This record gives sequence, structure tokens and C-alpha cells, in this order.
Amino acid sequence: MHKIDMNTWPRAELFRFFSGVSQPFYSVTFRVDVTNLHAYTKARGISFYYALGYLVTDAVNSVVNFRYTIRDGEVWLLDKRIPSLTDLKPGSEQFHIVTLPKTGTLDEFCCAAKAKSAAQQSFLDQDCETDALIYISTTPWFDLTSCTNERDFDKDDAIPRITWGKYVPENGRETLGMSLEVSHRFIDGYHLGQFYQKLQKSIDEL
Repeated sequence: MHKIDMNTWPRAELFRFFSGVSQPFYSVTFRVDVTNLHAYTKARGISFYYALGYLVTDAVNSVVNFRYTIRDGEVWLLDKRIPSLTDLKPGSEQFHIVTLPKTGTLDEFCCAAKAKSAAQQSFLDQDCETDALIYISTTPWFDLTSCTNERDFDKDDAIPRITWGKYVPENGRETLGMSLEVSHRFIDGYHLGQFYQKLQKSIDEL
């Protein structure tokens, strides 16, 4: 992690412009082809949700602009972001939040996330709460077409919120709607495109 020099940072002008608006957050929703991922997880008996969380985290960390944060009024570039996933235990209607580093292979991460979720007794582990997270959630009961998230209104909040819905058949493939809510102080449509391209490529290569 290192601090950004605002005198040489190419994005400084854009950052200051969007810092001046009252609501610098925006969201977009787009389709992702998850055919290969569904087949991969089904064949191995692992969680589709955890697996997509792993690949989403890779895609986020591959785009520099997703890793900016603000601490004490200064801009910093994080080395990486950490997935923080909402999850349901079997038979429960109440979700809890499972946060763990994205380490190991995709299959290993899915096993680690499953074990941590099963063992967790609290709604949230406060020791894991930092500004280096990615808030990840899913609505697997319906096809997602848009999404917003609750938040305390803190303009310095730069944590990406990523949510996806149910995968549905589409022209012989399976796609789902994925929503990203981000801060325009750091992230433009170009960077969302980079995220999408990295994520789709990783899925297609499974």
C-alpha cells in the first residue's frame, strides 16, 4: 500500500471534480456469461457463489482504480481488496457476513469459505472490517436487473459493492445480471469495462 501524490496523480482533477458533488456514487448492471463456471462448479461439487466471489475478487484487484481508498483525507492505493460475502446457513432466513482473504486455488477458496461460514456464530466479525473490502452479495431467487445498497453517507467510502442474481438460460448459454456500485471519484465506465473483460475471460478459460 502506498500514498498517492496528488501533485503527480493523473486522476487528481477528476477526483477533485467528483469530490465536489453531493452524491459521487453510481451503479451499473450488465450480463455475465457464467456457462463455464456453472459447469465447473457442478462437476466439482463446489459453491457457485463462492467461486464467482473468488473470480470477482481477482477481477477487482486486476484494475488499479478499484483499489484506491481514502484515509484521513489522503488517497492511498491498496495492495489488494478482500472479499466480504453475505451468506445464508442451511435452513435459515437470516444472513451473516463472511470475510476471508482470497488465497489458494478457486477450489481451495470455496472450501475455506464454506468452512468459515459454517463455523461462524456471529452476524459479523468486526475484526475483519476495514476499508480494503469488497462487499459481495447475491439474489439467487430472481434475475437481477438493477441494485442499490444501504450505506452511511460517507463520501470517503470507496468500497465496491457487487451483487448478482440468478443465472438464467439465454440462447443456449447461462447468464446473470451483475450490479456494481462504485465511487466516481475513482472509477469510470472504462474501469468497469476492464473489470468485466477480466471477469468474463477468467470464466471463459475454466
